Amino acid sequence: MKTRLTEALGITCPVIQAPMAFAAGGALASAVSNAGGLGMIGGAYGDPEWINRQFDIAAGARVGCGLITWKLAKQPQLLDRVLARDPAALFLSFGDPEPFAPAIRDAGVPLICQVQTLRDARQALDCGADIIVAQGADAGGHGEARGTFALVPEIADEIARRNNKALLCAAGGIADGRGLAAAMMLGADAAVIGTRFWASHEALVHPRILDRALAATGDDTIRTKVVDVVRGYDWPGRYNGRVLRNSFVQKWHGSEDALKLEVGIEAAKWAAAQEAGNLDVATAFAGEGIGLIDTVLPASDILAVVMDGAQRILAAAGQNQQEAP
Repeated sequence: MKTRLTEALGITCPVIQAPMAFAAGGALASAVSNAGGLGMIGGAYGDPEWINRQFDIAAGARVGCGLITWKLAKQPQLLDRVLARDPAALFLSFGDPEPFAPAIRDAGVPLICQVQTLRDARQALDCGADIIVAQGADAGGHGEARGTFALVPEIADEIARRNNKALLCAAGGIADGRGLAAAMMLGADAAVIGTRFWASHEALVHPRILDRALAATGDDTIRTKVVDVVRGYDWPGRYNGRVLRNSFVQKWHGSEDALKLEVGIEAAKWAAAQEAGNLDVATAFAGEGIGLIDTVLPASDILAVVMDGAQRILAAAGQNQQEAP
């Protein structure tokens, strides 16, 4: 499926795998890239040794790297280390990308900026982003409140008004060919897919957590700040994270101030549960698309299924349009 994005990035599938913190390592990123998409290492909170290991695991595949922008601002030297690995793209989310854009541009690396509002999109366009990712609230992990279905075309219109050459991706709730086809119809050049690749053989997810997650529906997810409190991450107030509901989240959601008073004990319980894969306490970052997923597959098979479904839907839509009176 040829789009402006596939041509710009030299890939064959208009799909970027989301750089999911801790779950998206070199094995997942390389599997997606080798299958025709663009795989991303989830550099997240900026552990340089972990990031280097994942690039080594990717073993020469053309993969990108994602970083949390507000965290990068606290350790800006990390950017040079990541750029030294010659990433296929640099994916910045959750903060002002402008301070980092010149270095990324000078390195000749495409800059991908994930945004949650039209205001964010305008900021990203002003600093010269090559690719804008419009992330709706149905996405797993961190984000805000706008829905994918309205945010994507609104940003597409803004890009068109500016006569800007930036490419547009849709993110949030896209887990199959229907989602990719819908993204294209909304004006996107590609889709960013997270939760579907989270449920892959290559993702760094505890198998017990995966098994439990496959039984969940979109109704079983919630946007909350509980997980950031228990992990001690000082996220900006505008963001929260979508996770699967469990007894731990239900206990503390809406009582985050009380959790802070007991965070030492609760953090130890939470960490032990993550290690054991106990989903009653441990957290699975998953989007509403989890309700569309019932099996764990190799990343290459996931991409093939998504592409096949999207191509059939778009072909049928084109045929129907031709037959309309």
